[in-house]
Amino acid sequence: MLTFNIEKTDPGTKARAGTIQTSRGSIQTPIFMPVGTAGSVKAVHQYELQDEVKAQIILGNTYHLFLRPGLDVIRQAGGLHQFINWSKPILTDSGGYQVYSLGHMRKITPEGVSFRSHIDGSKHYFTPESAIDIQRVIGADIIMAFDECPPYPCTYDYARASMELTHRWLGRCFDHFHTLEPLYGHEQTLFPIVQGSTFPDLRRASAEAIAAFDAPGNAIGGLSVGEPAEAMYETTELVCGILPWEKPRYLMGVGTPANLLEAIALGIDMFDCVLPTRNARHGLLYTSQGIINIKNAKWKDDYSPIDPEGPCLASRYYSKAYLRHLAHSGEMLGAQIASLHNLSFFLWLVGEARQRILAGDFSEWKTAMVKAVQTRL
Repeated sequence: MLTFNIEKTDPGTKARAGTIQTSRGSIQTPIFMPVGTAGSVKAVHQYELQDEVKAQIILGNTYHLFLRPGLDVIRQAGGLHQFINWSKPILTDSGGYQVYSLGHMRKITPEGVSFRSHIDGSKHYFTPESAIDIQRVIGADIIMAFDECPPYPCTYDYARASMELTHRWLGRCFDHFHTLEPLYGHEQTLFPIVQGSTFPDLRRASAEAIAAFDAPGNAIGGLSVGEPAEAMYETTELVCGILPWEKPRYLMGVGTPANLLEAIALGIDMFDCVLPTRNARHGLLYTSQGIINIKNAKWKDDYSPIDPEGPCLASRYYSKAYLRHLAHSGEMLGAQIASLHNLSFFLWLVGEARQRILAGDFSEWKTAMVKAVQTRL
């Protein structure tokens, strides 16, 4: 089973450095998890994720993998790890967020969610039980309970009904999970998800309900969906004060480098977000000195490395002028270089946060770094 050992806490904040142990290896926290929605982190090879980015765990998406390539293909391959040739841990979300994002193409009932595929319009139906079944076939090491993610903003009554539905579904997820065995010889761990929008009393009630399940780890969902950053931080701080200290906490879908640092200080251990690769494809680069829009004219004849002290070879090997040329030319190599750079920076950032926690000077470093990573260069 998944275990979590807290090695050091920061005296000035609630940040902690720890190690999650799974049957496919250990994960040092705080950790950022690159998003491989359909079994691929966009524009990056798996060997680059391992050797250059230094990823310790990646994500797959239940909804997208269910639709394509489909469960038969994944099962015959021996699970997602075998299918994509990745030996380290994988986390899958339950598909709840993707179903939420379908809007008019889905219908929520107490039993589950009916929806149409965004690919071909075909009809499908997810229940808490089927979400667990699908994730068993995918074979991820950490799997998520099926939840409903309320939009922001929403009314109090909607948020409360959505939270109560998520809790009922969670009970069904846990009951079904414990009737099944993993398919590929590796243990799987089920994380529940705290919901409740930005209403403090709902978040408190949800965190207490989730904590009562005594799962090996817990997730916080329904944030980074349009709410102000301060509301996200206030909600995160509230929930972290209720969820068990000794269990890893996963803040889903977050976020910018500054978001990561602020949330680490509040006690979050795990993050994922499409931001580093999505923004890379649009020419936005993150560095320890600030943010670069590589498409800007100022980089046209700048032949210095993308980041002279960057955490991956691509950052130090290629010039800003060359990457700008690739971006303006629509060359795929540009997206590859930028994605490698951004992912490597995100992994460097959480790794450096870990080292600062261990050294005892995280708080001072974090204050300076938050300011730096938000600077436009």
